[in-house]
Amino acid sequence: MANGSRQAVWEFFGAELKRRREDAGITQVELGLRVFVSGAYIGQFEQAIRKPQLDIAQRIDEALQTDGIFDRLCRKLIDDPRYADYFAKAAELEALATRICEFAPALVPGLLQTAGYARAITLAMNPFAPDDYIEEKVSGHMERGRILKDATRPEYWVILHENVLRIPVGGAAVMAEQLEHVAALAHERTVLVQVLPNAAGAYAVMTGSLKLMEFEDAPPTAYTEAVYSGNLLDDPAVVMRAQSAYDQLRAAALSPEASLALVGSAAEDFRRCATTT
Repeated sequence: MANGSRQAVWEFFGAELKRRREDAGITQVELGLRVFVSGAYIGQFEQAIRKPQLDIAQRIDEALQTDGIFDRLCRKLIDDPRYADYFAKAAELEALATRICEFAPALVPGLLQTAGYARAITLAMNPFAPDDYIEEKVSGHMERGRILKDATRPEYWVILHENVLRIPVGGAAVMAEQLEHVAALAHERTVLVQVLPNAAGAYAVMTGSLKLMEFEDAPPTAYTEAVYSGNLLDDPAVVMRAQSAYDQLRAAALSPEASLALVGSAAEDFRRCATTT
């Protein structure tokens, strides 16, 4: 489903939600109480600013007695071939988070990727895939990144392993563009970037990729990913341990100022290499 088509369906979801709610004679706050979210969230669902999780859509159907229409619409929209099955739920939660803290040990995180970088990664992982498959996956990366441009964007803190700055994914020109993009987002204060240097020693290998997500009306969640697999962790004790691991990484990382200088320096090196070859 194309980006415009998906957005149109979400807008229909919101308009239909508003119509059904008003026909039932209840306010956004009242509906929110029935489905365990705030009235402000109901308003954002109706405006297609935020996308409800499947369980919320199901509770809306029950509260408004709408014969499963919101369940069916939500399933249609979250059954997205652009995301691997193991990541689809994390992508859904990512769009609802108020705060995201991420550690990237090998690659620039999806939320920060440029199209060229995302395409190079997708091609490397799917060398025999047709062009339309590759472009569909790249489209998914680009749509995910749009949450950082929304008025309701989450507070986003990312720690990049120094190796992420050194591996020439897609070649020098692609890497220069990618790192310049990261630096621009940091300068705009859209994202706070730190770099974990190789000199950090054991800290640099103490964990794999890690994403911590916090929400307005739900407990925090952690997401970890390995080769062709991912795990959403919501056990409070496990999430607390993940947060502790992230805090240690943050303490071992360079300051935001030093990190941004290193990102800029790496981008300049790649840009210089790209222009001389």
